[in-house]
Amino acid sequence: MSLIGTEVKPFKAQAYHNGKFIEVTEADFKGKWSIVCFYPADFTFVCPTELEDLQNQYDALKALGVEVYSVSTDTHFTHKAWHDSSDTIRKITYVMIGDPSHTISRNFDVLIEEDGLADRGTFIIDPDGVIQAVEINAGGIGRDASILVSKVKAAQYVRNNPGEVCPAKWQEGAATLKPSLDLVGKI
Repeated sequence: MSLIGTEVKPFKAQAYHNGKFIEVTEADFKGKWSIVCFYPADFTFVCPTELEDLQNQYDALKALGVEVYSVSTDTHFTHKAWHDSSDTIRKITYVMIGDPSHTISRNFDVLIEEDGLADRGTFIIDPDGVIQAVEINAGGIGRDASILVSKVKAAQYVRNNPGEVCPAKWQEGAATLKPSLDLVGKI
């Protein structure tokens, strides 16, 4: 079953953020756009490259009113230790959520049960706490965070312009489509 169009399920977790431990719940995803980025584990190989890439896009995402949350099945203590010991992870200023209970990973259907690790899953969540986009990659395939900026812009445009949709490779300011009977078979 797809998670598109579903509301984020309840959870409560500890996170590491800018030198402090904080609590995060599903309520934190409401009232603004959110990106939740799951990754398998701290102190690994592909994961730090993805998290750094996400940090490189963080200012552009914040300018769109988006908050970013990374999640792994590690603890918030492990996130702090990784942050303190890695030059790459030290750059991160968004929230790093610990999910040692696997509750969040199960809620988002990304838990690899036999490994106790999360798949590489990215979720765009609207201000109502409803999932609007999902991307899941195999463990060895890193993601490109620059694509998230375009996806968020498209999701925001569609939300703010009912009756319009964004075609493939849509960029802000480009033409959109207005689905209708007259448009069928003409694209």
